[in-house]
Amino acid sequence: MDCAEEVAVLKREVGPVVGGAENLAFDILNAKMSVAAGSPATSEAVGAAVARIGMRAEPWGDGKAALTREDFWERNRRTVLTTAGGMLLTLALVVHALASGLPAAFGHTEAAAGPPWGSLVLYGLSILASGWTVAPKAWVAAKRLRPDMNLLMTVAVGGAVGLGEWLEAASVAFLFALSLALEAWSVGRARRAVAALMDLTPPSARLLGPGGREELVPPESVPVGARFLVRPGDRLPLDGRVVEGAGGVDQSPITGESVPVQKGPGDEVYAGTINGDGLLTVESTKPASDTTLARITRMVGEAQSRRAPSEQWVERFARVYTPAVMLLALAVLLLPPLLTGGAWGVWFYRALVLLVIACPCALVISTPVTIVAALAAAARNGVLVKGGVYIETPARLKAVALDKTGTLTEGKPAVVEVVPLGGHTERVLLELAASLEARSTHPLARAIVAEATKRGLAVRPAEDFRILPGKGAEGLVGGVRHWLGSHRYLEERGQETPDVHERLEAMTRAGRTVVVVGTDSVLAGFIALADRVRPNSKDVVTALRAAGIEHVVMLTGDNRGTAEAIARETGVDEVHAELLPADKVTKVEELVAKYGAVAMLGDGVNDAPALARATLGLAMGAAGSDAAIETADVALMSDDLAKLPWLIRHSRRAMSVIRQNIAFSLGVKAVFVILTFAGYSSMWGAIAADMGASLLVVFNGLRLLRS
Repeated sequence: MDCAEEVAVLKREVGPVVGGAENLAFDILNAKMSVAAGSPATSEAVGAAVARIGMRAEPWGDGKAALTREDFWERNRRTVLTTAGGMLLTLALVVHALASGLPAAFGHTEAAAGPPWGSLVLYGLSILASGWTVAPKAWVAAKRLRPDMNLLMTVAVGGAVGLGEWLEAASVAFLFALSLALEAWSVGRARRAVAALMDLTPPSARLLGPGGREELVPPESVPVGARFLVRPGDRLPLDGRVVEGAGGVDQSPITGESVPVQKGPGDEVYAGTINGDGLLTVESTKPASDTTLARITRMVGEAQSRRAPSEQWVERFARVYTPAVMLLALAVLLLPPLLTGGAWGVWFYRALVLLVIACPCALVISTPVTIVAALAAAARNGVLVKGGVYIETPARLKAVALDKTGTLTEGKPAVVEVVPLGGHTERVLLELAASLEARSTHPLARAIVAEATKRGLAVRPAEDFRILPGKGAEGLVGGVRHWLGSHRYLEERGQETPDVHERLEAMTRAGRTVVVVGTDSVLAGFIALADRVRPNSKDVVTALRAAGIEHVVMLTGDNRGTAEAIARETGVDEVHAELLPADKVTKVEELVAKYGAVAMLGDGVNDAPALARATLGLAMGAAGSDAAIETADVALMSDDLAKLPWLIRHSRRAMSVIRQNIAFSLGVKAVFVILTFAGYSSMWGAIAADMGASLLVVFNGLRLLRS
């Protein structure tokens, strides 16, 4: 199964067997047809229905069966028959030319006799080989009174044989078979591009047993919680958490990040990524069937069933177009001879030429190949798009709503300013604060300790340490009792001066959280922390405007002071703060009413209602969030905000290619229809033009794989 035309035929033939076409789902990428649970049909009945249209169905299995002779024939039948048809056509032409001369072989003499019996047999065999897979589908279309491209070609070939135009009949049959083979190859190439992207899990995991014993086992047999070893240069077989070792891990197959990410104890790692130069001991956190890579693989396959609007339009157009062409050809055959006394043979031939050129091969193939290529290119860049319908949507966006925490910002506090007082230095102040926070698990405490460690400071936990509930903490550092707390705790202690109060209030208005350090007699200083803006956030907002986005809005549940500070730093057009999830939905609805097509980019579950309401919902950093990858229409697998403007440009490239392909396919047909009525076209020329158009739209669509 390689094209939408085959899907349409399968729906018509298998649909009645399974209780209706709505009980069928198709995945062209994996050549898979699914029957809904509860259908009355048996596997044998479905297989028999598929066989009636000249195709073959086998029960789907997860395992990979050994390649048998029958499998080889089924998989390569089209290529073998098309090659045989071409070779027999060439041989027939040679025999005809040797017997009657080259002009006679091409019918260029007035008294050109029919082909000799030798070339006649070869022409017949060529037609038989080329039409072997087409004729059964044409017969089904005729029985069902639903003309399709297979019936168009079969009628054209039969008519040419009836007129004694054996060379043209064989040429049409071969070139049509070649165009179908090229279509299968193009879908196969896109299929292989995705398969190569997704087929990343190694066949075995190095499981650690009792006493450190290593055992190579399939990833499927590694239980959650077990530990496995990953040597330098190996791919990770499962998702997990590093428990020992450190080093860079190449996450580009999953997240699209261009540089290795440093991993150490406690860090998450993903199946399919590549270990660098460190030896890692990893604890499995998910079974093989539920890893991030496995979910991506399933979703890319499922994406093929969510068809893009342009695909649906082409399919609807082809359903009307094909019978209309049959009626037009019939009119060309009957009206001129009946109304104007034209020669029946001439107008019969022109009707056949019209059938050939009107074949919608290039038109039908143009869109699905482009969509599959666009999906594969996006996945290779760390952007998981969950269907063709969502690859087209970014091209129409007019406004973008962005969550703040974890989207425009990094989502975790960091030290942004150290203000020493009372004769202390930055180094001493940080050492004091880190010593008091060393045993705390609070995010602010971890940020202070991380900053001290980054600066190479010695962090020794304070002695006689105790927590002051709701206020801060205190302990002995260097034999002196120090305290650490908030601005309010400083006020309670009565150690605040008007100058210090003003400075702390200014920091709070700027969206910063302040930690104050001192003793009973001296104020040592204060440390300002904030959720840092991502380094590329401002550039991304600028890039969105350059990509044609008219309005960029920030939606956050954080306080207004923090939100406005982030808005000024990133350059967004509008900010709405202190929002509950329901409030975000309301704001998105207002944007949709004003701008039409709106994207919402958030970092997980709390943004899910707004993501669902937006025209396009995007999840940020989905590699770290099970919920995000399931809920959004598009998942940015890394924390790279720059993927959003890239996706918009990529979508517009894909839409441009689709429009080019459709316009070119219809344009070629229009030109040849005019030439047919004028008497300047022939059947082999028409099919050659149609095959050329198919080739061009295929290669034009596959250009997106280089995006």
